[in-house]
Amino acid sequence: MTQSLRVVFAGTPEFAAAALAAIHAAGFSVPLVLTQPDRPAGRGMKLTASPVKRFALEQGLAVAQPTSLRRAGKYPQEAADAIEQLGATPHDVMVVAAYGLILPQEVLDIPPRGAINIHASLLPRWRGAAPIHRAIEAGDAQTGITLMQMDAGLDTGAMIREARTPINPDDTTATLHDRLAHMGAGLIVGALRDLQRDGTLASTPQPEEGATYAEKIAKHEAALDWRRPAEELARQVRAFDPFPGAFGTLDTAAIKIWAAQAVDGAGEPGVIADVSPDGIVVNCGTGALRLTQLQKPGGKRLPVREFLAGAGVSRGQRFAVPDHAPGIE
Repeated sequence: MTQSLRVVFAGTPEFAAAALAAIHAAGFSVPLVLTQPDRPAGRGMKLTASPVKRFALEQGLAVAQPTSLRRAGKYPQEAADAIEQLGATPHDVMVVAAYGLILPQEVLDIPPRGAINIHASLLPRWRGAAPIHRAIEAGDAQTGITLMQMDAGLDTGAMIREARTPINPDDTTATLHDRLAHMGAGLIVGALRDLQRDGTLASTPQPEEGATYAEKIAKHEAALDWRRPAEELARQVRAFDPFPGAFGTLDTAAIKIWAAQAVDGAGEPGVIADVSPDGIVVNCGTGALRLTQLQKPGGKRLPVREFLAGAGVSRGQRFAVPDHAPGIE
């Protein structure tokens, strides 16, 4: 069914591509797609199009890839050209999902009915770049999607609607991401249909109480600090799957740890207390962590039984304690 509402879409990764696909499938006209420039990726570091760009090109949608949308930034001409293109493209509303570029007020003022952001948290908790990782890492019981009317602040705009989901004990960032992407796609299509029918969407200002910031994931955070409680480390392992992958250093080798559970135990942090086909048990600051899926440098993810067949790991060995591996403040 063809809809009359015209939607400019801005987004980059798979999370955003799911929303764009749903908007397109629902029959909304998408006269322009904004996505980040192609980036080097893979072993050959070839320039690779974003998932959003790949979908847009498959569907014959117009694509723009400015490096910046800020006239005062490092790429003023690119920004000016993109803003001019956006202003010259007839549309009603902009939808933004994990775009990755700052949208200045000048850009937000162009769509007649504003810009709606699909954000992967229950705002105001986890504003910022890595809400899915941080919700798992912090041990949140639930998370969800918030549709937000964008303003010039960082995820501070008025909330339009939300959908919630529990964070399951075995959820990783990968599994939760896919569930939230599906939820976000459904939520935005429903909101656009309502906007088309009613001409406006009710919104509620965000409370400042309970606001937290989801800092972008830094690679140095991936090193497990065995002095921390095992429960926290188990959450860190799940939060950092698939990126950047939690790891421990054993005899100078960085061993990626993809699955682990907190168990009872006591002893010097980092010391291996037990080795069996059921898991490698490592002492932590409180309790112990049973490692059940691991990957050695250059190898594949393996269940612990297969990992042990090709790796000499024994009780009493010690994982290094990193100099600095911060948790959530």
